[in-house]
Order: sequence, then C-alpha cells, then structure tokens
Amino acid sequence: MSQIQQILALADAYADAEGIQLSTVSWRVFGDTKKLQALHDGGDLQTRRADGAMTWFRENWPTAAEWPEGIERETAAA
Repeated sequence: MSQIQQILALADAYADAEGIQLSTVSWRVFGDTKKLQALHDGGDLQTRRADGAMTWFRENWPTAAEWPEGIERETAAA
C-alpha cells in the first residue's frame, strides 16, 4: 500500500469515526479542503507533506476509533 493510499485510508476512517466530511479532515490535516479529494482523484504529495499527514493522524487519532489494519502506526526510531 502506497503512502498516499495509507493517507486516504486513514482520512476515510477518521472522517467516519468523527462523523465529519472528508473536506473537513482535509482542512485539519493540510489546511486545504480540497487536497484529500485531489488525492482520491489521482493527485500526488511531496514527501514532507505526506510525512506530515501521517504524523498528524498518529497524533490526532480518535481514542475510540480503531486504527486501520495494514498501516503502521508507530514511527521508526531515528
């Protein structure tokens, strides 16, 4: 699963868990209401922006929500 696929899976699960629209998740993660839809439509991300999104989800994941299978939650030690 590519990093973009992981971000999209996390975004969809987060939106479901919080009962919010994908555009709201997009705003919270990227400060851009259209970025996640652009990714769904085949868009791309720069590495730093993708890494930042993964970090955002790790740090802001809803307590009651289950983390999607197949996506590593912990970051590797530097």
